[in-house]
Amino acid sequence: MWYEPDVDRQQLLDVLAAVRAGTLSPEAAARDIGGLPYAEVAHAVGSTLIDHHRELRTGIPEIVYGASKTAEQIAAAMTEISRRAGCALATRVDPEKAAAVRALVPAVSVHDLARVLVLGTPAGRPHAAPISVVCAGTSDLPVAEEAALVAEFLGAAVTRISDVGVAGLHRLLARLDDIRRGTVVIAVAGMEAALPSVLGGLIDRPLIAIPTSVGYGVSVDGLVALGAMLTSCAPGITVVNIDNGVGAAVAAVRIARLAGSSSASASPPARSLP
Repeated sequence: MWYEPDVDRQQLLDVLAAVRAGTLSPEAAARDIGGLPYAEVAHAVGSTLIDHHRELRTGIPEIVYGASKTAEQIAAAMTEISRRAGCALATRVDPEKAAAVRALVPAVSVHDLARVLVLGTPAGRPHAAPISVVCAGTSDLPVAEEAALVAEFLGAAVTRISDVGVAGLHRLLARLDDIRRGTVVIAVAGMEAALPSVLGGLIDRPLIAIPTSVGYGVSVDGLVALGAMLTSCAPGITVVNIDNGVGAAVAAVRIARLAGSSSASASPPARSLP
């Protein structure tokens, strides 16, 4: 097992301070320093390198993508991440594989609809303004819930608004006040994906759109929704990849953290119009 020698300065200072205070033995300090910034987890074929420094560098911890991993690989990765961070999250884990992971790690919580696994309780993270996750139809809920759970895991409060697609526009208009509770809005839609365009003309929030692979025939597994969102007539909409709830959640949380930190500071004096 080999570790990159570069250790985060603040972590190193914390370890040295604990040794000086007598709360950490030199042997334990050597072990802690040796485990940074990443650890190698061996499995049946090859190994996985867990990036323990990712949250320090980017503000976002490593998230395990489970779709192409075995249950054993997911369990090992989540256990290693949680060992140092106190919590871990895996996405795209089907029910059969989720059951196998839980048999290996009984403390894992399974969110079947979103295909998300959570181990442990996230520690305090930077303050984030609230986020609204809005989806057009019930068929979009798995992706919407993935986005909501990841945003919550990263420390944001989430308001969920579902089944407000433009085929029944009155449903959307009735929920605008709820949607505006979010400083950032994630809009999830498949088929012709008109929801983000309509929302883009109704709200003044940063808007992140997720096209889903929901729809008949020529929807081409979400390509039409992706194209529709990219060519929206409402300016300022950010679009992530098809079914990419994780990417949308990470982008939304980063914006929400900036908004949360700025709202805590004093507001600038109001200026009159010229």
